[in-house]
Amino acid sequence: MVLVRLINRYVWRSWPQVVGVLLLQAVAVVASFILPTLNAEIIDNGVLRSDIRYIWERGGLMLGVSAMQVLAQVCAVWLGAATAMRVGHDIREAIFHRALSFSAREVNQFGAASLITRNTNDVQQVQQLLLMTLIMMVSAPMTMAFGVFMALREDRELSWVILVAVVVLGAAMAALIWRAFPLFGTMQTRIDTLNRVLREQITGIRVVRAFVREPYEAERFDKANRELTETQLAVGKLMVAMFPVVMFVMNVSTIAVTWFAVGRIDSGELGVGQMTAFITYLMQILMSVMMTVFMSFMVPRAAVSARRITEVLETSSSVVPPTSGVTDLREEGIVRVESVEFSYPGAEAPVLQDISFELRPGTTTAVIGSTGSGKTTLVNLLPRLVDATAGRITIDGHDVREIDPDTLWAQIGLVPQRAYLFSGTVASNLRYGKPDATEDEMWAALETAQAADFVRRMDGQLDARISQGGTNVSGGQRQRLSIARALVKKPRVYVFDDSFSALDVATDARLRAALEPTTQDAAVLIVAQRVSTIRGADQIVVLDDGHIVGLGRHEELLETCPTYLEIVNSQLSAEEAAA
Repeated sequence: MVLVRLINRYVWRSWPQVVGVLLLQAVAVVASFILPTLNAEIIDNGVLRSDIRYIWERGGLMLGVSAMQVLAQVCAVWLGAATAMRVGHDIREAIFHRALSFSAREVNQFGAASLITRNTNDVQQVQQLLLMTLIMMVSAPMTMAFGVFMALREDRELSWVILVAVVVLGAAMAALIWRAFPLFGTMQTRIDTLNRVLREQITGIRVVRAFVREPYEAERFDKANRELTETQLAVGKLMVAMFPVVMFVMNVSTIAVTWFAVGRIDSGELGVGQMTAFITYLMQILMSVMMTVFMSFMVPRAAVSARRITEVLETSSSVVPPTSGVTDLREEGIVRVESVEFSYPGAEAPVLQDISFELRPGTTTAVIGSTGSGKTTLVNLLPRLVDATAGRITIDGHDVREIDPDTLWAQIGLVPQRAYLFSGTVASNLRYGKPDATEDEMWAALETAQAADFVRRMDGQLDARISQGGTNVSGGQRQRLSIARALVKKPRVYVFDDSFSALDVATDARLRAALEPTTQDAAVLIVAQRVSTIRGADQIVVLDDGHIVGLGRHEELLETCPTYLEIVNSQLSAEEAAA
């Protein structure tokens, strides 16, 4: 049902092509049944009577019908393929756009590897089923109906052979399908697992080598690969068994027709050509049964894929854009976090609870806390990567949930905790937030981010190639390019989520000093692990287990916040802390 609903959802756009396929397949089927009749006439009226002229006339007619059949079949396949490709394109596009609308919660729910599999392999299974349906399944019922009619037209007394052959073949194929059905769901799950393992190993290749875990990771991959291979082999064995069964039934049916037709041919009740035509019709009927069964093998796997695709398409993002969002914000850039709480679904306790503070233009607010205290979750609430479960966050007095998403994201320059660069060039990455940025703007941002020196040394400078994820540059260079990308955008609110962790202390200090004049008119939020990075902030928010346990300047917190003092003492000496 899910499969039918999914295909119907997208096929209607290509209904003229589908109608064309049906008509062309009907022409091809009719032509395929005219040929045996003409052949029977040639045998009975031409060959047996040695009428060469009749043979040439009927033979020419058969060639014309064959050409018409071939042309109709070719056109039907072309239209069917075009329709299936169009549907596959539309489904992939729908999955892609739906995945882009997901918040971090939905992405984590499905997993990146599964979303990739659903948008590639699962769509391919549905697309392949539709293609084979238009090419084979449409003609199979017509072939069966015409075959039965034409076979009975030739000789009714042999019709029981057709009935027995169809029942035996159908029962055998149904048994094979029944055994194969549960394997298809297992196969798709194991493809997900293989993709996940491979993606982890490629992404974390440096960690694997650093800890000498190649043998362990190789065993993980071998296990996932072996499990998928075993499932595919099990399905393959069932499909391989199908063809011997079909050929056995066909051959036995041919022998049965010949055996029971011989006596009637001797008595003159049945002609040789008629028997030949009957056998041809029987073969066409059994072939249509085989095609139907072959399609039935594809349906369970495509149904599993359709269910997985539908799960994505019917999952709504927990971050819902407003129907008529605010698009005109004042030029103040004041951000207020008011009694915010956030809980993950099914969690026993909130990750954040009763969080309140304010970001003002020209000031720097820092957030510090132990691992797992909720710093990154708090940062994700500002650009609505996730929504607060209680309380609210406002920009210039407007709740972020009421602001148009494009308008909201235009106000915020986010440098994520995990710096990520897209494949392309240095310039294409810097222009990601501002496509019309000039070279002067990009170099100015690079200078501020302390990235200009190494970019100048790269081959091509701004046109230097960047690989996917920025894997051809170091972690510190990747962070600095990510910071430069945010600076090029020139937003009203800068959010740096632990964006200085890969920098040495000297580079960190130079970068922070260069940031001050560049961001002096904007509100700045910095999440950091190092006290030296945030000690000069106008206010520091100290988080502990999702609660604010300290709020103030560095000097104030040293006297009033034991948690902050503990963090400072673990990193700085008494002289450094007081300096």
